[in-house]
Amino acid sequence: MAIPLSKRRRWQFAAGLVLLAGVYLLLACTEFAASVCASRAELSSLQRAVRLSPGNADYRHRLGRYFAFVAGDPQSAIDGLRSAVALNPHDARYWFDLAAAYQVTGDLAGQRSALDRALQAEPTAPDVAWEAANFFLIDGDIDRALREFHVVVENDNALKDAALRACWRVRPDTDALLRDVVPPRADSLIDFLGFLRGKQETEGVIKTWDRLAQLHEKFPNRDLYEQVRYLIEMRRPDAAMSAWTETADTLGLSAYLPTDDNLVVNGDFSLDILNGGFDWNYVNRTGVRPLLDPSDFHQGRRSLSLTFEGPGIHDAGIQQLIPVRGATTYDFSVYYKSADFEGAGGPEIVLRDAYTGTPLYTSDALTDADFWKEVHSKVTTPDSTTLLRLAIERFPSGAAIRGKLWLDNFQLSPAELHDNDSSGNSPTESKDKP
Repeated sequence: MAIPLSKRRRWQFAAGLVLLAGVYLLLACTEFAASVCASRAELSSLQRAVRLSPGNADYRHRLGRYFAFVAGDPQSAIDGLRSAVALNPHDARYWFDLAAAYQVTGDLAGQRSALDRALQAEPTAPDVAWEAANFFLIDGDIDRALREFHVVVENDNALKDAALRACWRVRPDTDALLRDVVPPRADSLIDFLGFLRGKQETEGVIKTWDRLAQLHEKFPNRDLYEQVRYLIEMRRPDAAMSAWTETADTLGLSAYLPTDDNLVVNGDFSLDILNGGFDWNYVNRTGVRPLLDPSDFHQGRRSLSLTFEGPGIHDAGIQQLIPVRGATTYDFSVYYKSADFEGAGGPEIVLRDAYTGTPLYTSDALTDADFWKEVHSKVTTPDSTTLLRLAIERFPSGAAIRGKLWLDNFQLSPAELHDNDSSGNSPTESKDKP
């Protein structure tokens, strides 16, 4: 039921609304005027903004910064900034500026207290952690600086590299940084690997990769290829193969592992070529067209065909790196088929020491078989040989050549395995072929 208002009450109600609107408009105008004043980097304007809106922590913060960085009055800056943090203790920027003002006055206790409050306000903010870490470095508190750099590395990709450089400068110890700074995450560990590779800290690279492998987290295959490339470049093919083996399951590359009875990975080309790591690697060569050919193969389901057409061909552009033992005899074999070769010489299979380039085995020219034919030889490595490069090279390289070559069933294994087989002794236990 509606209750009618008397004329007097209606006027009182209307007057009340007008009064409220007036108060609201006054407050709004005051706040607007304060915001305009606060936007001007002038002492009188900032002071006026504080007077107009005394409860606004941001205006007091701006006034404190003016005293600190423009007027050069650290004590007035401290007064303004303490008012700001009293009104809003949850903004780390206020506490940082207060800490800076305390630093200028030589109040180290006040500076440290303000920094502690900044970290309490925003404990996981990377920009806050970055500022705090650099203060702790200057203060000589290395352990605490590393803890704050951990926050930076974990949360800010833009500052991550700079944080790692700063940490390494004060504590160049891979174990310490893995413990205190680098989060146990694949992305962070991979970034740290790149940092260590740049410094050629090979032992640190190996330790970091072991930590990465223990996570069993997926990451891009290219990071594994880069690890293998680096370790081979550093003449550590043993560590490169360990890295390959450690992460093969995680990355779905178990089929690309060598076995005891065949050190050649993907020797029958049944798998796609990765173009990285210990699988086949290739670069495009002018005058050579490679193809995985499912229409003609010796055993399995496809072969590698190479069509040669042009002058100046030195090699087919495809190769594989194979870790081996020094002073060891290996059995090497491959099947090939060729057609329509014209020109001097032809493609040959070559096994070289990957570091010295010394050829340990070179086949005859593979130009004389219109049926699948086996190439077989024993290869003995010198004492110093730890890595072989298996490639298809062309001799002589200068003259024009034309023709097509198919390759299949590459095999390389220690000769002792075959000697044991032929003598009736049990061969070394081997993994299943991929």
